[in-house]
Parts: sequence; structure tokens; C-alpha cells
Amino acid sequence: MSVFAALVSQLASVLEPLFASSATAAAIVLFTLGVRLALHPLTRAAVRGEKARARLAPHVAELRRKHGRDPERLQRATAELYAREGTSPLAGCLPMLLQLPVFFVMYRLFSASEIGGRANELLGDRLFAAPLGGHWADALRDGGPLGAQGIVYAGLFTLIAAVATWTYLRARRAMAAGAPDAAAAEAGAGAGMPGMPAMAGMAKVLPLLSFGTLITAAVVPLAAGLYLVTTTTWAAAERAWLLRSRDRGRGRGREREGVPGR
Repeated sequence: MSVFAALVSQLASVLEPLFASSATAAAIVLFTLGVRLALHPLTRAAVRGEKARARLAPHVAELRRKHGRDPERLQRATAELYAREGTSPLAGCLPMLLQLPVFFVMYRLFSASEIGGRANELLGDRLFAAPLGGHWADALRDGGPLGAQGIVYAGLFTLIAAVATWTYLRARRAMAAGAPDAAAAEAGAGAGMPGMPAMAGMAKVLPLLSFGTLITAAVVPLAAGLYLVTTTTWAAAERAWLLRSRDRGRGRGREREGVPGR
């Protein structure tokens, strides 16, 4: 984690002529974007896994209708189906899990008061009037919600709420339209595949979790809040772009097969 801290500090030194006292805040944003960009191949792999599950969902549902009274045979037939296609019902989950340690380290970097027994220097700078190591409660005590610090937090919360609302509405529209990801999870759950019941439940809960970031940002240091708003904004835009590209690919495939696109 100290290596990441050194990198952010060096980046802040480079940005200081442009951002003055807010250079560290700008460095946090740019560094977080760099990490997310480096992890982009894993996200693409996760979306490919979702596509594979969506493509096989009708076949899994058919197996469920055929072998619904024989759970062992159903599970064996479903496993054989995924094996023939060279994928698994959990395809795409591993890349997402591999990102968690990185996100944990990044979050700790921007929220820990000490690093290696020494004070976390990243939290000593400011974003405009608000110290990066400060909390929203501190801002409320020092000037209230409309004070200099309070306005900084108000801008942060507004951006997080906008991203959360956009993510929530997209997820709800996708579920209402019978999104293939949710269908695949439900079909896999019915087939008794490991991990599928949890995925089916997550498909219903995830749209609400986007608002959890807003609550978290209200209690963590401002530096961690900056990290959260940056990574969640990137994640929302990245997923929207990848899914849009996937849908365009489907449309071109239908046109080649002589099926008019919708």
C-alpha cells in the first residue's frame, strides 16, 4: 500500500502547478482512473461471461423442464452443456472477484490515518476548502451544510447520487425487459448449479446497492469519498459502454442472418 501512496504523492507533485492545494485530490482521481483502466480487461472478461450465460439460458431452461424431477440428472446435464460450450455458469465472476483485493487496498490507502506506522500524508491536503482527511460530520460542525467545506461535500454527494440513480434506473429497465443476465441466473438457480441461487438473489438486490456508496461517502474521509465517486462513475460508464457494444454486435449478427434488428 505504501507503494501506491508513493505513486499518488509523485503524481500530486506533477499536478501541483495546475491544481495547487487540490493537487493531491486530482492525483487521487487520476490514479483511481489509471487502476480502473488497468483492470478493464477483467471487466471485459466478466461481460463475456455474462454473454455466455445469457446465450445458454434458454437451453438451461429447457433442461430444467425436461429433468426438473431428477435434480442429479439435471445438474449433470447442465454441467455437460456448459462443458460443451467451453464455459461455466460462473464465467465472468472470477475476474470481478480478482478486482476486490485491489479495491480494498485502494480504499484503505485513502481512508487509513497511518501507513506503515507513519501518518498518511495523502490526507493532509485539501480539495478546495475541505481537508482530504476530514469527514462530513467535521464539515457540518465547521460552517454547516452551506459552509465552505459543506459545499464540497454537497457536490460530492450530488455526483454520487446522480451516478447511483442512473445505475439504478438502468438496472431496473434491464430487469423489466427480461435482461438475459438475470434470466441466466434464475435458470441456473433452478438447475441447481453452484452459486446460481446467490446470483439470482443478487440480481434483485444489486440495483439498490448503488445507493450504498452515498451512505459510505458520508462517513469515510473525503479522500476515500473521492475514490468511491471516481471508481463508481467509471464502473457505471464502462458497463454501459460494454453492454452497448455487445448489443450492437448482436444487431450486426442478426442482420447477417437476415433477421431485421430492433
